[in-house]
Amino acid sequence: MTHLRTRDIIALGFMTFALFIGAGNIIFPPIVAQQAGDHVWLAAFGFLITAVGLPVLTIIALSRVEGSIQLLSSPLGKVASLLLTIVCYLAVGPLFATPRTATVSYEIGFSSYFGTSSLSLFIYSAIYFSFVTLVSLYPNKILDTVGYVLSPLKILSLVVLGGSAVLIPANFIAEPVGNYVNSPVSEGFVNGYLTMDTLGALVFGIVIINAIRSRGVTDKKLITKYAVIAGLISGIGLTLVYLSLFKLGLGSHDIAANASNGAVILHAYVQHAFGDLGSVFLGAMIFIACMVTAIGLTCACAEYFSRITKLGYKAWVLILVGFAFVISNLGLTKLIAVSVPVLSAIYPPAITVILLGFCWNFFHQPSRVIAPVTAVALLFGILDGLKVAGFGDALPTALANLPLSAQNLAWLIPSIMVLVICIVIDKVKK
Repeated sequence: MTHLRTRDIIALGFMTFALFIGAGNIIFPPIVAQQAGDHVWLAAFGFLITAVGLPVLTIIALSRVEGSIQLLSSPLGKVASLLLTIVCYLAVGPLFATPRTATVSYEIGFSSYFGTSSLSLFIYSAIYFSFVTLVSLYPNKILDTVGYVLSPLKILSLVVLGGSAVLIPANFIAEPVGNYVNSPVSEGFVNGYLTMDTLGALVFGIVIINAIRSRGVTDKKLITKYAVIAGLISGIGLTLVYLSLFKLGLGSHDIAANASNGAVILHAYVQHAFGDLGSVFLGAMIFIACMVTAIGLTCACAEYFSRITKLGYKAWVLILVGFAFVISNLGLTKLIAVSVPVLSAIYPPAITVILLGFCWNFFHQPSRVIAPVTAVALLFGILDGLKVAGFGDALPTALANLPLSAQNLAWLIPSIMVLVICIVIDKVKK
């Protein structure tokens, strides 16, 4: 029986951590911290639930079903399971997450040198996605390229940034604004959606499992064990990074007051902390961080679509990268504007499937419980998405003012109620 060496387990954990840390992970915590003000740690608690806790649980859940979203969501039925899987892969692949890695890395690290024109972004994204394509075409080497080379560089740069954020104290902490005044925990919870880490974990599961198998491990229990260890290592790393970025954002009022987004805060901070070399350091860090995530997403999406279609893996790599390249040239602002309502709709059913995936053995017939609860979570998630998109006024008053609606968590109470009812029915019917 083949076992992973200790160095391979550590590399696997670093690779998993590096796959998660991308564009959203770096730009969202600072702006959350600045807006939450002295409620920052309450907001951080909510943020860490969706940005760390759920992704780690997702990796553990997937390790039990060979890394497949479709197997995890099989109680929904073939059609619904297939649709959920495809939506997740598209959302964290060519539609949102992969293009965002290019636009964010350009706007934070390179726009100050080359300007914000569409031509500059076009040239940069062409070079960026060429690197992504080159590595993604050879997925069996991902542990070597990402785990042993890119991940350590990424982690080292994050340690430097996080260490400076901790050592440089906050001189002024402002009052919280917006929803952070009265509901900082739920606002942080919902903002954790924007990292896309939970959806990313659903996609990265197969990459992690394949990386373990590439070292000759075939025993299912060992594969699960190593995947769980990798998930825990990445969870610890994510928590440390987020806490340091919250600290950074908390002390950013003197250098970037009322910033429009986290990218502005980061850029101002590194200039303040490191001087002229700050922009160079930040550009290199963001470039590596975003590229590792883009490689992982591309490998996972190409692997999946090659299995459900007649096209081969390499053909899908080229298609997905080409599509992400086109979308990335729309610009960061448009990408975020579209992604927020979509994520508000997708996350509730995804969270439901992940959490209930641990409960199959408690149900006589899992589909009898999981399918209705997921359907309700999707329905109310869509209502949350419509409100975030600005269509709240068009909804009936009763739907627009549901419990927790102001916190964009209107799906939570109905889902719990339906869960209780379905469990009772399942127990009665046996």
